[in-house]
Amino acid sequence: MALKPTIYKFRISLSDLNTNHYDSLSLTVAQHPSENNQRMLARVLAYCLNSQHSLKFTKGLSTTEQPDMWSHSLDDIILLWIDVGEPDVDRIKKASRKAEQVKVFSFNTKSDLWWEQNQRQIADFANVEVHQFEPGAIEEVAQSLVRGMEMSVMISDESIFIDTDAGSYNLVWKKLQCYE
Repeated sequence: MALKPTIYKFRISLSDLNTNHYDSLSLTVAQHPSENNQRMLARVLAYCLNSQHSLKFTKGLSTTEQPDMWSHSLDDIILLWIDVGEPDVDRIKKASRKAEQVKVFSFNTKSDLWWEQNQRQIADFANVEVHQFEPGAIEEVAQSLVRGMEMSVMISDESIFIDTDAGSYNLVWKKLQCYE
């Protein structure tokens, strides 16, 4: 019998000072049995950083042909493809051909090595952005996750301020590659 995903519900008060986007989000996130809390939190934060009406979670880890999140136009063109983790270069190349914009959010301790090994090849893709969350901070916040959670998330410059019942956290992220 296959293991079922664990369902998390997040109620997020979002304030993105970089884009002047303010929203109240109700996210239902399915955590794949092989997914750890750090990766799931990175997905939620990537969602907050790219919050828009048409952004949707996909089946994620259980479907290799889809990203973690994406946004489509009304005529089904993929506007935004978001992968979380350290995808291989071939996956990023394929995504850059399918979508108008591609964003990768790395989050763990191996992301520096991954970036060092793949930076030159990824630089060839003009529509790809790569971001890195601070691994230690992701781990700290991930320890406080509960299945029904209220959060306040404020984004300013390259900092994400998170306030929960379990505590307050400051998570730094950086842009490794931007497109213009």
